[in-house]
Amino acid sequence: MQSSALEHIAAKARISTVPPTGRWTLTCLALSMLLSSLGISIANVALPSLAKAFDSSFQHVQWVVLAYLLAVTIVIVTAGRLGDLMGHRRVLIGGISVFTVASALCGMVPSLWLLIAARVLQGLGAAVLMALSVAFVRETVAKENTGSAMGLLGTMSAIGTALGPSLGGLLLALVNWRAIFLVMVPLGALNLFLAYRFLPASKPVGTARGFDSLGTLLLSLTLAAYALAATVGGGTHMGWLNIALLAAVVAGAGLFMVVEAKAASPLIHASVFRDASLRGNLAMNALVSTVMMATFVVGPFYLAHALGLNAAFVGMAMSVGPVISTLTGIPAGRIVDRFGASRVIVVGLTLMTAGAFLLALVPATFGVAGYVTGIAILTPGYQLFQAANNTAVMADVEPDRRGVVSGMLSLSRNLGLITGASVMGAVFARFAGAMDGAAVDVRGVTVGMHVTFAVAGTLTLAAIVVSYRARGDAASAASAIE
Repeated sequence: MQSSALEHIAAKARISTVPPTGRWTLTCLALSMLLSSLGISIANVALPSLAKAFDSSFQHVQWVVLAYLLAVTIVIVTAGRLGDLMGHRRVLIGGISVFTVASALCGMVPSLWLLIAARVLQGLGAAVLMALSVAFVRETVAKENTGSAMGLLGTMSAIGTALGPSLGGLLLALVNWRAIFLVMVPLGALNLFLAYRFLPASKPVGTARGFDSLGTLLLSLTLAAYALAATVGGGTHMGWLNIALLAAVVAGAGLFMVVEAKAASPLIHASVFRDASLRGNLAMNALVSTVMMATFVVGPFYLAHALGLNAAFVGMAMSVGPVISTLTGIPAGRIVDRFGASRVIVVGLTLMTAGAFLLALVPATFGVAGYVTGIAILTPGYQLFQAANNTAVMADVEPDRRGVVSGMLSLSRNLGLITGASVMGAVFARFAGAMDGAAVDVRGVTVGMHVTFAVAGTLTLAAIVVSYRARGDAASAASAIE
């Protein structure tokens, strides 16, 4: 039943040049994207149950979520590079296997720290799923239909994000917390079958012996330092540890660039750093992800404390964005195929800017209706941007670089999510004041909402500027070549 539903979604993308076998390949990639997103969203709802089951504090159980996200962020570029070296099919099948086994371990462990370790392993598998699902699109779909395929993957990511809380809540009510991890085992097994049966063979361009071990280690340590700098202290204050970690990030990034320039088989080729268009696409992706994370971080507090909604209505209001994402992902991809990626990027960013500023101004006057209106404009803009930006990044990438470039695309998104949770959360906390029980400052929460989404709108405006500059740089480079 699950496979037929996914195959139907893939067929609805109307990728006419893909034969039936290719559509099953897209179904496999769609399920991979769904599982990696589900792994993030389904665990959040179980945190209170985990705290009770293991008699632990929230600060401890939140690492069930953070461990997964950090593992994905740290290794996602490495996963893409391994796919380029050893073959995308082989590495993706390995990633699905790791994800499935780790899901089973998560559902059977006897202690919290073993659960966190299993979640790290699950995150490693998810990094492969995220990086290589996008890379495989260029091997499966005709170039003129890439946007539709990217829109499909965006839809599946949105479905995974939207499905996690509701499915997790249902399983917690009917079974227990272990079920939220064990439910991913049969889905992973189905994905593994589809991968073995339908993924086309991909020719490796090297072996693991040509892997840039030193560069990989430096990048992993640098990304880990950044992720920890953004999460230590809950993102609400900057201590000496945060400053030290950020200093390590700067030093690690500089050393990584030096090592990559001298490496015989670098993790990231120097040409990637010189590609102004790619740098612009990655920067825009990080900015946009930062803005989207603000809706998840700030939205619940504003809806509950400023608008006075109970938990059920907060959940309903928060589900509007994921539902709209689910409905608009595939249409967004078709629009990209018809009008071109560069135009649609600007349209998407313009809608996001309008939605962000509406969220800054309208809910205070029109309440829930104003909030939903802002989200209803912001979210389709995000889907248009994602489908167009992914298409633009992957359009002309050589086969031996697709994995690592796809990994960098996913990395920029994850860094944006981490930054959004930290920085945008800190901006909101700075202006919102107390938010504990009777001490809630309703006016402060409203001001925090205004300021946070004014900052968000400014970030999307900055992304528009980056878009125009990247297009100008790309045009200049093309003229120089001619």
